[in-house]
Amino acid sequence: MRILAIETSCDETSAAIVKDGKSIVSNVIASQVEIHARYGGIVPEVASRQHMLTIVPVVESVFKESSLSFAEIDAIAVTKGPGLAGSLLVGVNFAKALAIANKLPLVGVNHLEGHIYANWLQKDQPELPCLCLIVSGGHSDLILMEQHGSFRKLGCTRDDAAGEAFDKGARILGLPYPGGPAIQAATKGVSTPLSLPRAWLKNTDDFSFSGVKTALLHMVEEKISPDETWIKQAAAAFQNAIVDVLVAKTIQAATRLGVKQILLAGGVASNNDLRDRFIADSPLPVMIPAPILCTDNAAMVASCAYYRLISGNADDSKLDVIPGLAFGV
Repeated sequence: MRILAIETSCDETSAAIVKDGKSIVSNVIASQVEIHARYGGIVPEVASRQHMLTIVPVVESVFKESSLSFAEIDAIAVTKGPGLAGSLLVGVNFAKALAIANKLPLVGVNHLEGHIYANWLQKDQPELPCLCLIVSGGHSDLILMEQHGSFRKLGCTRDDAAGEAFDKGARILGLPYPGGPAIQAATKGVSTPLSLPRAWLKNTDDFSFSGVKTALLHMVEEKISPDETWIKQAAAAFQNAIVDVLVAKTIQAATRLGVKQILLAGGVASNNDLRDRFIADSPLPVMIPAPILCTDNAAMVASCAYYRLISGNADDSKLDVIPGLAFGV
């Protein structure tokens, strides 16, 4: 079964063709990072207009790379939420038009569920039940996945998501947007990082990163004329504080629940320190998608749609966007 998927939930325009939920035939991603970097963050109206400009060329590129035609496609999938309303509308309406014109089944996918399914786009398939850590610019969620289509949220961030914290931390340190890659780059070669507090929120599976962000701000305000070395040490301290909490709390929950594996997902899962720490510290097997599949992409949407479709879950022309779509409630 070949599924053509479209992803436009935020600032990446992506289309992909995936076979049987696990084999990527083609995956094209058009990033808007350079456009939004000048503003220091994503501007929703700019993002939606850029999706309108790029969605047709991106879909055409997928077919060109795959040497396939619509006659060889079995279904259309698209992200329906959560995300930016304007961005989602571009993708959903385009997908609906393709499905109607080609008389193909349509599957609307939850963006967060899609991130988890990036783990199925690898040679080794995950074992269920598993514990999924979704870490991105807007989410830091611990999700128990018992079987396909069965998800339960155990915990989430009470304030800033990990990716949002990295963006704000980078801005405090005078580093460029996006913050996660900038902070990761700044920490290279740092052997003696500074010290910042951790919010453990004991007896819960929740996260909190606003406190460490505030502590970083106070540290910068108290430092007179910070030099490049000091900024690198502060960046390393900030990254360590976030990674420590994510790794420790996820492993604690996974051990308590007796799951078979830990799965990472979301843009922050491409952070090298986070990946290395999980592999080093976890007593359980850890699966982490390739970095290109951690960021927003349509291949993960196609994989998720495959499992929804074989379970009999499909949509029709009434499919609409849900910017605040919940997951694992």
